[in-house]
Amino acid sequence: MSFKNVSLFLIVTLILVACSGTGPATSIPEPTQPPAIVNTPTPQGPQPITSIEDLKRATVQIEAQGTFIDPEVGLMLNVAGRGSGFIIDPSGIAVTNNHVVTGAALIKVWVGGESQPRNARILGVSECWDLAVIDIEGDGFPYLDLHQGEINPGLEVYAAGFPLGDPEYTLTKGIVSKAKADGKTSWASIPAVIEHDARIRGGNSGGPLVDSQARVVGINYAGNNVYDMNFAIRAQDAMKVIEVLRSGKDFESIGVNGQAVMSEDGSLSGIWVASVQSGSPAGKAGIQGGDIITRMEGLVLATDGTMGDYCDILRTRGSDSTIAIEVLRFDTQEYLSGELNGQPLTTKFSFAEELASEVSGSGTAAPTDYVLVQDNFGAIQVAIPSSWTEVDGSPWVLDNTVIGASITAAASLNNFANYWDEPGIFFAVSDQVAQLAGYIQLLDAYRDSYQVSCKLQGRYKYEDSAYEGAYDLYINCGGAGNALVVLTARPKQNKTAYLVTILFNAMSDSDLDALDQALDTFDVVGALP
Repeated sequence: MSFKNVSLFLIVTLILVACSGTGPATSIPEPTQPPAIVNTPTPQGPQPITSIEDLKRATVQIEAQGTFIDPEVGLMLNVAGRGSGFIIDPSGIAVTNNHVVTGAALIKVWVGGESQPRNARILGVSECWDLAVIDIEGDGFPYLDLHQGEINPGLEVYAAGFPLGDPEYTLTKGIVSKAKADGKTSWASIPAVIEHDARIRGGNSGGPLVDSQARVVGINYAGNNVYDMNFAIRAQDAMKVIEVLRSGKDFESIGVNGQAVMSEDGSLSGIWVASVQSGSPAGKAGIQGGDIITRMEGLVLATDGTMGDYCDILRTRGSDSTIAIEVLRFDTQEYLSGELNGQPLTTKFSFAEELASEVSGSGTAAPTDYVLVQDNFGAIQVAIPSSWTEVDGSPWVLDNTVIGASITAAASLNNFANYWDEPGIFFAVSDQVAQLAGYIQLLDAYRDSYQVSCKLQGRYKYEDSAYEGAYDLYINCGGAGNALVVLTARPKQNKTAYLVTILFNAMSDSDLDALDQALDTFDVVGALP
């Protein structure tokens, strides 16, 4: 299994001062006629590196200093990590990895041949591509060009950089062994990467992988010491991202330095945040170092141990879109919900925590496996315990007229419909009802039916990152010891688009966990019937 070539906080960037040369002096014999004018081209400014011998001059070492929270080590104050990078423009524009620089308080860069570091600033980052572009203090630097040919197995390549944080420049040689390897890792999700055997180690991250003419084939970012497998981001694919980053914009990024994590039993997974870039969507939402982003748009993250789903959501929705998120603040075990580019994080409401004392019936163990189900029209969806094997996705009908979409689910639909001791859910959405009434009026319409058999505990406000509404809580219906939640809500963004109704019957604490899961995942995903 792949792992980072650099510790989560290691950083490196490459920079070298360019030397300008002049043409050799030319001896002109004494002419018998007026001499012809000889124009000798003079190099104009810094030139691209064209030889392996000169590669060091455009390769830089980067040191990032800051405060990070590691999932294994914990809080690390004022630490410094080192990585590599390389210059792509004589003005000092250089490329490195996101995991080398994001979240750092300051960055220092050593350019080849210099004993003192230069300052640098981050122009743009992408955690999904694990790329960052920085601007190094000064100008007139030698730089590297892009490899233009095919990248096929067998291509001779060289890896340059500063492994293990050593200030001594290192160069290794190998060949491309796989041109398009899987790019999903625990800290990035890249469409395809290069696998090669030019040995790299922690500290090589962000350094260049070049051909025999010192043209950039890839950006080194990962390695496996056990199997001696080394990986680089394909430079040809990365250039479109690099161009965005050097313009001062982030790309497929919310501004975190993080990695996918999963508990041993698989019950918890998400993106562990080591540090946050100030002013980024993550920073504005209130995400902090040490947080675990568990869900985005209701989707549980990192269930496969990679950043794949996280990055696919950013690629689908766009980093500047309003995206619902849920976060576990690991230090305090506090669950938060909010939005990127929207409502900041607040303590998340949990029915399992709030209503635990209201249920006294017998129930089964807490569900550990959920499935996402849709109605017959593909209009709405919700996650239910996998043990609720009976699902009815027929439309919501009132007085023989279809008024919306619905899903009814339980272990036994007959028992759920006719008895109070069967846990289950009815989830329905109607745009027609939304034209006639609000969520309070809809909630009132259910009261007469349930007050006959149940005790009404009260009416309470409901709000999450996407919906607002209210719910009525009924208990001990027919002496069953149950808790019946009747919830109605509307979307925050378009308040008259449709109304949502959820009827959930719980017999135990474990059923209330299933209610929280349902509320985390219910959504309108298609056209309503």
